[in-house]
Amino acid sequence: MFQAATTDVDTANKGEFYRELLMRLRGLLAGERDWIANTANASALLFEMLPDLNWCGFYFIDAAGTGLVVGPFQGRPACVRIAAGKGVCGTAVAEGRSIIVPDVDAFPGHIACDAASRSELVVPLFRGDTVIGVLDLDSPLLGRFDDADRVGLEAAARALVEGSDVPR
Repeated sequence: MFQAATTDVDTANKGEFYRELLMRLRGLLAGERDWIANTANASALLFEMLPDLNWCGFYFIDAAGTGLVVGPFQGRPACVRIAAGKGVCGTAVAEGRSIIVPDVDAFPGHIACDAASRSELVVPLFRGDTVIGVLDLDSPLLGRFDDADRVGLEAAARALVEGSDVPR
């Protein structure tokens, strides 16, 4: 069983930390390909292992292809739908890239689903060249996320998609 993280992972050890996280994620994926089950377990794993999070979860491209709808997550109740190009999640989808926001109050159009969130990292999920959703992480601390977090979580996102049967 995983123990909730309570201290920061220092930059020097982040590579090792994310290697361990990826190993645990792959262990959860082994023998199970269901997309919802795997994203549910992934959000729980990330929420438990990553320190200083108040929300961690997924948004998926909706059936109409016009925005995002909330998927499995850990944290307080979330915004259910996010329009394409809106907020950090919608912008990450529109631009097809991860976005680190050190201070959410400084991000134009930030959508405040939880007033406690102070920084955010959004990682797009790709099937081939198509964005199918995002991994969204929020922290109550300013400047919580850095490039090492981005790299580690992009690797986790790739492993999750590769290890799951993603709906079309």
